[in-house]
Amino acid sequence: MLNIKLNSLTIEGEEKEISLSDFLGKKIILYFYPKDNTKGCTDEACDFRDNLNRLSKFGVLIGVSPDTIKSHKNFKEKQNLNFILMSDTEHKLSQEFNTWVEKSMYGRKYMGIERSTFIINEKGEIEKEWRKVKVKGHVDEVIKYFS
Repeated sequence: MLNIKLNSLTIEGEEKEISLSDFLGKKIILYFYPKDNTKGCTDEACDFRDNLNRLSKFGVLIGVSPDTIKSHKNFKEKQNLNFILMSDTEHKLSQEFNTWVEKSMYGRKYMGIERSTFIINEKGEIEKEWRKVKVKGHVDEVIKYFS
C-alpha cells in the first residue's frame, strides 16, 4: 500500500484549491481517469453519476484527471456530473498515488493516467485500491466492496 500524506495533497478544484485532508473524518472514493469527454472516461463518470445516491452513503466521490478546470466545468455541464472533479495539471496527486505512468499506444510511449480508484478511510489511509481499471462493471465493484 502507498503511504500518502493527505495534508500535502492540494490541487485545483472547480471553485478553489482542494486538499484531500479537507475530508478527514469521511471516507473518500478517489478515482483517476485519463481525459474529460473521451468515450471510456465519459462512460465511467456517468456510471459514477448514476450511482452517486448509492455511493454517497459510503463516502465523498472525487474524480481526478490532468485536464484544466475549464475542461472539467464543460465536462460536468455536458454530462450533468454531480460530484467533485479535481484538476491535476502538474500531476502532483497522480504521482503521489503512482497513477502517472508510462503508457504505450501503437508502439509510441508516453506518460498518462492509469485508470485507478482508491478508497481512503476517515483517518486518511488507503483502505482499498483498484489499478488498471476496466470501465465496464467497475462502479459495481466499488459498491460491492462496501456491501
